[in-house]
Amino acid sequence: MTNNHARVVRWLVAAVIAGLAGAVHAQGRWLKLAPFPEPSEELIGAAAGGKMYVFGGYEVGGKPKGMVYEYDPVSDKWTKKKPMALPAHHMVIVEHSGKLYVTGGFVLSTQGPPSWVPINNVWQYDPASDNWKALAPMPTPRGGGGAGVVGERIYVIGGATNAPGETGLRGGVAQQVLGTVEEYYIANDVWRTKSPMPTPRNHVGAGMINNKIYIVGGRIGAAWITMASNTDAVEEYDPAADKWSSLRARMPTARSGGASAVWFGRVLFAGGEFQDSRMMGAFRAMEAYEPVTNTWTQLPSMPLPRHGVAGAVIGNRFHLVSGDLQSAGTGFTMHTPSHDAFEFDAK
Repeated sequence: MTNNHARVVRWLVAAVIAGLAGAVHAQGRWLKLAPFPEPSEELIGAAAGGKMYVFGGYEVGGKPKGMVYEYDPVSDKWTKKKPMALPAHHMVIVEHSGKLYVTGGFVLSTQGPPSWVPINNVWQYDPASDNWKALAPMPTPRGGGGAGVVGERIYVIGGATNAPGETGLRGGVAQQVLGTVEEYYIANDVWRTKSPMPTPRNHVGAGMINNKIYIVGGRIGAAWITMASNTDAVEEYDPAADKWSSLRARMPTARSGGASAVWFGRVLFAGGEFQDSRMMGAFRAMEAYEPVTNTWTQLPSMPLPRHGVAGAVIGNRFHLVSGDLQSAGTGFTMHTPSHDAFEFDAK
């Protein structure tokens, strides 16, 4: 190769690298914001009224902390609120008309061997008054599902519950994974059972776009990652027709136990965990699914790997709060106070 040819090749390589770097930069940037005051895992995030709310928390052994914190992005400050009316972990939380609806989850057993006991309790949390109100319970006790809101109805999808004959979920004992879909009509405080999800799973990502709900990833076989396998399945639910479609592009990275949200017609999924006989760990990956094109985009990875992380979108920022830096089941924790937000470039 001549010197001129070598210079041209080097220039082309540099141009390609610069172009790729520009493409990544054009998607946005990571910001470091106010750390979470009480680092934990199995946190759930939701946005309401321009603020983020973080619920839950989990102590080693399965005891729920029941924390509630409010984050104000204007002041970059956290404020502790009233604790959950019934402390639980692995709840499903959605927002409607400024109020947050908390469904299901697991509590710690009070009798027999330590286990996660699924509950069907439903609560409305009003951030404006910092008050809780009990609502009609779900037909099926469960935790670790997904949910979406379409019009005046909330749809709780999937999750995990006891295997028949069992009183709770614990290691080495069969666990039942669900495809169950139940619809809650807010105005009437009434539940109805709908068509089940084709792939029963739990610890999923979820998002509502154009009146359809997308369930991404999750785990099959069990609720505990030590007994389960991750899936890359993506399925679309149309509440108007009460029908499911599995003809959706699969996730680039099969995982469960991360955080999901919706931004400009895309379902975002960040973090999660994985285990098999060879390794165990948490993910940094952040990926976005666009239903219109039925494609996935790999976005810049999180600064830290973690599962059990709280996530919510406020404006053009996807906030990711606390979580565990490793996968579950080690007997000790590595909870981080880190609060990172991915700021998308303006649309």
